[in-house]
Amino acid sequence: MTTFFHVNDLSAGCKLHVLHADNALLVLDKPAGLLSVPGKGADKQDCLSRRVQRRYADALVVHRLDQATSGLLVMARGASAQRVLSEAFASRQVHKRYVAVVDGLLEAPEDAWAEIDLPILLDWPDRPRRIIDPQGKPSRTRWRVLGHNLAEQTTRLELEPVTGRSHQLRVHLQAIQHPILGDALYGTPASLAKAERLLLHATRLELTHPVNQQTMVFSSEPPF
Repeated sequence: MTTFFHVNDLSAGCKLHVLHADNALLVLDKPAGLLSVPGKGADKQDCLSRRVQRRYADALVVHRLDQATSGLLVMARGASAQRVLSEAFASRQVHKRYVAVVDGLLEAPEDAWAEIDLPILLDWPDRPRRIIDPQGKPSRTRWRVLGHNLAEQTTRLELEPVTGRSHQLRVHLQAIQHPILGDALYGTPASLAKAERLLLHATRLELTHPVNQQTMVFSSEPPF
């Protein structure tokens, strides 16, 4: 049995958006600009995980979204659930989709979905940036066109990361010369000027419940 959860557009101004809570897992809608976990420095201690832990003391991190990315994020409740969920993410049993708006008019592939298959490597002299490099880790992103804005010369995409490298979607779209709008790390002056935030949102999440093995599907509409 599959349970579907749909969430309407949520304001990033609220402190915490809990979409689902039970004794094993939490599903949250992270606003853009909020860290998933604490960073280095006193000014980077406010983050989604700490906000959640103030309400759910047993909440543990399973995966992350970039600070600039908004959308669906899972936390486990307790070490046992964290172990099961972490293994599910590592073995690609959790299916994620994103919506992004990119610079330029990207032609729709003939087969509806196309794939970017380019290895990603951490750029050590310029951390936290990533680069495309033959020595990097294999990285695959599926994409399809949702629509075009001819006036703005932009394309709305649905993205499915087959692998889960840091910054993968952002690096892959930069590599095909269609950076995500508002991307301060990988964008161009033109793409940065078209949006006040990174237009990347984790919109769909499908996973198996770590205790009852039920398939659960969550969705969140992009706020852009």
